[in-house]
Parts: sequence; structure tokens; C-alpha cells
Amino acid sequence: MDNASCASNTVNADENPIQDIDPGYLQAVVDRIERLEEEKSETATAIRDVYSEAKGNGFDPKVIREIIRLRKQDPHELDEQEAILHLYKQALGMG
Repeated sequence: MDNASCASNTVNADENPIQDIDPGYLQAVVDRIERLEEEKSETATAIRDVYSEAKGNGFDPKVIREIIRLRKQDPHELDEQEAILHLYKQALGMG
């Protein structure tokens, strides 16, 4: 039985939807999600620890978060945003 046919999106009154469920597959999905959620929690804790370590060494975690956010962006889009920001700051006498 393939994943698409494990559970139907529509329930017919004459059918028993439980019969369409592959319990082994469902259990495997739930187990994988639970394991990933646990890993996600552990990763979040490790990231907080690194920010705390950086703060303890004199770095500003808020600025580090901003740098990480910027590094995720497309360089072209980032250049455009910075140009617009510079233009707006100049218009307001801030730059």
C-alpha cells in the first residue's frame, strides 16, 4: 500500500476509514515526527547556549541574530534593501 492510499481525505458513510489505515506506516510517521521534534528542541537549546557563550565573550546576541538573518537572504535582494534603507535615512537626515 503506498503512502497516498494509507488514509483517505473523504469518508464515505458505507466505508470504515480505519480499514484504509496502515498502522505500521502511521506508527513510523509518528515516531519520526517525535524524534525530529526532540532533535529540534535539542538544537534550539544548543543555539541558545552558543548565543549565551557569545554574550559572555562580549558579543551582542541581537546583532548576531541580525547578521544570521541577513546572511540567509539573497545577496541581490539584500543590496536592494540596503540601498532603499540608505535612501530613506538620507531623506530623514539620518545618514
